[in-house]
Amino acid sequence: MSKGIDWLKGTTKHILVVDDEPAWIGALSMVLESKGYDVRSASSGAEALKTLKQYKPDLILSDVRMPDMNGFDFLDSLKKLPAIASTPVVFLSAVDDFHARKVARELGAADYILKPISEQDMLSTLEKYLSR
Repeated sequence: MSKGIDWLKGTTKHILVVDDEPAWIGALSMVLESKGYDVRSASSGAEALKTLKQYKPDLILSDVRMPDMNGFDFLDSLKKLPAIASTPVVFLSAVDDFHARKVARELGAADYILKPISEQDMLSTLEKYLSR
């Protein structure tokens, strides 16, 4: 059974992937789409904010370190938009940093996952927040 579809409601779950690395966007999108999720992507925090004017995801996967607007600034901006402020944001980062994890929690991130992550671990984490 495809995890991206809520079989009780007959609806597809929507995910926005925000990362400045095209390889990560491609890999994440491929895995998520193969599981039935509707995936959109943005290569920066600023682009993601523009995308969110027209796309209301059920969850956002965001890199922490990006050049123009880091993930924390993106989440802070997101929390000021009433229509999507409650959307769960899961950070993905290659850096295991206690301070970064603390900031993520303080800003209201749903989770903080280290790259690289196994497909099964990622899907389990997403289901935890998408099944609410």
